[in-house]
Amino acid sequence: MIKTEKLTKKYGNFTATRELDLDIQPGEIYGFLGPNGAGKTTTIRMLIGLLKPTSGKISICGYDLAQNPISAKSLVGFIPDRPYIYEKLTATEFLHFIGGVYGMTEPEVEKEAPVQLEFFDLKAWANELVESFSHGMKQRLVFASALLHDPRVIIVDEPMVGMDPKGARLLKETFRKLAHEQGKTIFMSTHTLEIAEEVCDRIGIISQGQLIAQGTMSELRKVALAKEAHLEEIFLKLTGGEDMRELLESLHG
Repeated sequence: MIKTEKLTKKYGNFTATRELDLDIQPGEIYGFLGPNGAGKTTTIRMLIGLLKPTSGKISICGYDLAQNPISAKSLVGFIPDRPYIYEKLTATEFLHFIGGVYGMTEPEVEKEAPVQLEFFDLKAWANELVESFSHGMKQRLVFASALLHDPRVIIVDEPMVGMDPKGARLLKETFRKLAHEQGKTIFMSTHTLEIAEEVCDRIGIISQGQLIAQGTMSELRKVALAKEAHLEEIFLKLTGGEDMRELLESLHG
C-alpha cells in the first residue's frame, strides 16, 4: 500500500532522508520513530505529496505519486499533529468542505458526516462553531474528516497530542479496527513510544535520515541485542540516546 524506493531528499548539501526503502502492507499499523531532526517530517511531507523528493520513488496503492498524484492522493487520509481548521465553520460545515475537496457528492457527505461525528463523540457538537472546541475535540474532528472519504491509507503525525485518556483510547481502538478489520494501512509517526509499542504491528526507526532498523518488537529486540526490552530502551540504544542518558545520570550522580 505504501512503498518507497531509495527515497532521498536534499536541501543543498544537507541530506534530510537518504535512500529510504519502505514496504508497508494492507492491514498493517506501521510506527515511524526517530529523534528530532531525523527526517520523519520530511518523509511524511513526501508521502502526502507536499514535498518533492530529490530522487527515489513513492507508490501509494500501486499508483506512482509523481506520475499519478491525484489518484494516489485520493486514497490517502492525512492527520497532522496540529488540527488546522477554519474555526468559523461548524463541524458539519467543515466536513462538507473536506468532502468537496475529495470530490464527494453532497448526498455522500450528508450520509457519512453524521456517522463520523457520532463515532468520534462529536454528534452533540455538529452545528457548533469549531472555535468553541477544545484541542482534543478539534483533533477528533480532523480524524473524522480524514476518514470521511474512506481512504485506503491513513498517514498520522503525532496522533495523541492533546488527547485526554478517553480520546486516546478511542483512537487506539480505531487504529486497530481500521487496520485489522478493514484492511487499511496506517503509517504513524510518534514520539510516544508506549503507544507505538502497544499499537503498531511493525516499527521503523530513522536516524540522521536513514532507516537504521525496522520490524516487529521481537525483531527489534534481536537487532538491539536486548532481550525482553521495552521500545524505549531499544530506541535509545539504536539511536545513541542511551549514551546520553548515562552521561546525564553520571552528572547528576
